[in-house]
Amino acid sequence: MSSMRDSLQHFRARLGPGPRSFLAWWSQALASWLPARWRVLLGLTRDRLLFQREGDELRMSWQEGVQRHPLAMLPDSITGTDLRALLSPRLADLPRWWLVPAGAVLRRRLLLPAAAAERLRDVVRFEIDRQTPFRAEDVCFDARVIRRREDGQLDAELVAVPRAGFDAGLAQLGALVPELAGADVADADGLPLGVNLLPVEARASRQASRRGLHLALAAVALVSLVLGAWLILDNRRAAADVFAAQVASQAEQARRVSTQRQQLVDLVAGATALNKARADRPTTVEVIDEVTRRLPDSTYLEKLSIEGDRLMLIGFSPEASGLVAKLEGSPLWRSPALSGAVQPDPRTRLDRFTLTAELVGSQKAPAPAPAANPGDANGAGRD
Repeated sequence: MSSMRDSLQHFRARLGPGPRSFLAWWSQALASWLPARWRVLLGLTRDRLLFQREGDELRMSWQEGVQRHPLAMLPDSITGTDLRALLSPRLADLPRWWLVPAGAVLRRRLLLPAAAAERLRDVVRFEIDRQTPFRAEDVCFDARVIRRREDGQLDAELVAVPRAGFDAGLAQLGALVPELAGADVADADGLPLGVNLLPVEARASRQASRRGLHLALAAVALVSLVLGAWLILDNRRAAADVFAAQVASQAEQARRVSTQRQQLVDLVAGATALNKARADRPTTVEVIDEVTRRLPDSTYLEKLSIEGDRLMLIGFSPEASGLVAKLEGSPLWRSPALSGAVQPDPRTRLDRFTLTAELVGSQKAPAPAPAANPGDANGAGRD
């Protein structure tokens, strides 16, 4: 746990307190992935033009990252318009800074709490009276963070220059003064320290030169945003169409299943009704058996048909008129009757008949009651 706590404190010390330091670190990390030319075009680099007084001339140099490239020696009467005509478009639009000689400033190291990083300039203002022989109103000053300690405290540096000397040196820059964005101090290697001694009200806010490029990038960003939104909307519409097609397909399948289920129900109901009707009506074998037992042997049939509940017999018999009596009383049909007149057949010398009846059911004929035993009867009579 202690090692994890130490690592967390080290990470916080590296990032600094507050969300502003984290956002600055995050934006710098993202910018480091871009090509150098893109960083320059988008204003993500700290490139600037530096001007330093040397005798009657101005030395102009270009700071690119941590490198400083000498450009030219300029007369002190040069103006901003002349300078723009001399430089390339890329350099002409860089911020312009005055590089104050190192011997003209006072530098003091300070140990400050981590919370001072958010308002470093306001904090060191109260240290000017103790660290320098001047009051805060009599100097132009700034501060910078040298490093962050493991315990979270800051090693900072106060950089101050007397206002009278600063104004005198600034006046020697002539027509370039209104266009200055800041005033830095050269270190022992001739590179800027990273402070700005120029008062805030005197700093020139240079607008990025490539307005057309910025407008084009803004237009591209807007078009990309609109295109991205349109693609998302189109994807959602396509997904909605696919979903609607799936719902329609499943609905159609459900309708087919419902229709098939209803057909199956109707088929089962019909089969049940047919089976019930068949169960309520005697079978053909039962009818033929009953007809065979009731007709006399001298009668033979030419045709026996069953149509629905109607039984029809066509045949020949020597006693056709008595067949109705023989067929009555059957449990399988009712109302037997001759259909039409009985016609004698000269070939067989028998009467041709057509007999019909109405089928009523398949109940079995009740079994005849057993005959009484004569002996029992006699015994009963004797008693």
